[in-house]
Amino acid sequence: MVVYARFDAATRVGDSVYNAVMPKLGVNIDHVATVRQARRTDEPDPVWAAMEAQLGGADCITFHLREDRRHIIDRDVPLLKEAVVTKLNMEMAIAPEIVKIAIQNRPTQCTLVPEKREEVTTEGGLDVVRLGSRIVEVVKQLRGAGIICSAYIEPDVAQIEASKAAGFEAIELWTGGYANAKTPNERDATLKRLKDGLAVGQRCGLEVHAGHGLTYRNVGPVAAVPGFSEFNIGHSIIARAVFVGLREAVREMKRLLDMAG
Repeated sequence: MVVYARFDAATRVGDSVYNAVMPKLGVNIDHVATVRQARRTDEPDPVWAAMEAQLGGADCITFHLREDRRHIIDRDVPLLKEAVVTKLNMEMAIAPEIVKIAIQNRPTQCTLVPEKREEVTTEGGLDVVRLGSRIVEVVKQLRGAGIICSAYIEPDVAQIEASKAAGFEAIELWTGGYANAKTPNERDATLKRLKDGLAVGQRCGLEVHAGHGLTYRNVGPVAAVPGFSEFNIGHSIIARAVFVGLREAVREMKRLLDMAG
């Protein structure tokens, strides 16, 4: 069995070799469950998808148990906990019911995200500044259960510093602004904002991840920024898997991350 270490000794903030370490790939399997739930049947099974992704080289399996159960459902969580032998990252709202499920199943990491019923996918970052006291209590409960806590936030100095103060060990910077950029100038501006957010996160002693809207076509410039320790990518990999299979889709994304580094 592979045991996922909380922080690789060679990637700790402040270590001289931090920037030389290749970022890890987290594969979000939610949209495998989306297809299953379209028919309310038992296939395709996201747990099988997690196995295929790991065989393709995924360093992390990410899933989001939404309050409306639109894709991942309660049945999936303990099975993923049992089956995944690398890092297991549970995206979640701060709703008490979801917090309870997380503590019962104890994934490697919980990433706290904003959640709206009307959204197609998670848009924007968690407002740690505004929700400070509620978030502090949730982080305390999760860390008390031995779970690493990450905040899914926009690359904003106030949000990053609030995340550190709230007790998070990691942050995931929302890359949606970069992914949605319409012009080269807009893309460059959003990329600079990500770089600046990364620098602030490192100064705060946080592990810094990135994700949202990253694809085979646009991941290169972000992956080339030294210091990100993990990229979480879902829709693009699952879409590619329809044509080449999930193992190969993961391998292709891994190769792009390695080439960029």
